[in-house]
This record gives sequence, C-alpha cells and structure tokens, in this order.
Amino acid sequence: MPTPQEFMARVMVMAPHAAAIGLTFESAGDGRGEMSVAWSEDLVADPDTQVIASGVVTTLLDHACGLAVNAAIDQPFPIATLDLRIDYMRPAAPRTGLRASAHCYKLTRSIAFVRAQAWDVDPSDPVATAQAAFILNRG
Repeated sequence: MPTPQEFMARVMVMAPHAAAIGLTFESAGDGRGEMSVAWSEDLVADPDTQVIASGVVTTLLDHACGLAVNAAIDQPFPIATLDLRIDYMRPAAPRTGLRASAHCYKLTRSIAFVRAQAWDVDPSDPVATAQAAFILNRG
C-alpha cells in the first residue's frame, strides 16, 4: 500500500484538471506539500501581459493544500476542499512559472486546516496566499 505522500503525488498530477494545466509534484512530508506549474502560453489569460491566469494560481494552491493534508494523515482516504480563501497580492511575473508550498497545521477528527503561498521568483514575495479547510472522509 502506498504512503499518503506517494498516493497523493500520483493523484495530484493525474487528476484531469491538474494534468491539463501541467501541475507537477515537487515534494511532500510532515504535513507539507509543494507543487509547481510551468509557464505556458495556454495558461495565459491576457496575451498582452503574458501572465499565468489567476484560475491556474487557484488550482495550484488548492492542490498544494490537498497534498499537505495527505502528508499529515497516516493513511490515504478521500478529502474535499470545504473552504478556500485566496488573497492575490500581485500579478505573477510575465512568462514565469509558479511554485506553491502548503502546510497542514491542524487536524481535527473531521477537518484539516491549511495555509499556503504561491510565488514566481522569490518565496518571500508571494503572488498569492491561501487559507483552506478540508473535510476528512475517514469513511
């Protein structure tokens, strides 16, 4: 049986939407997860700016948060985004990919709480941050 991290690494990049936009697993462990997405012309919202669309940023953060939750639990089981708040701080740099890191800082019996950030060049200058809650379906 795969570890939660191995399971989520596969699931995160094989989910149809994640695969379509090219999300990449970077790392997971100890309640933390990192994913990235490379810049692609297909992901640009405005051809004049050449900046990755905000929906891609949202997807990247949501998936990184889910990865962190699965890195915090002891065995894989279904989870679902219950709440996701994203604060956009600035546009991403033109023609630049993004990376997101997330930390699951609290698990209850039924809810996981996560914080995340996405950046382009410098992690200390995020493009967006996220606060999320996930429902844990322990079945």
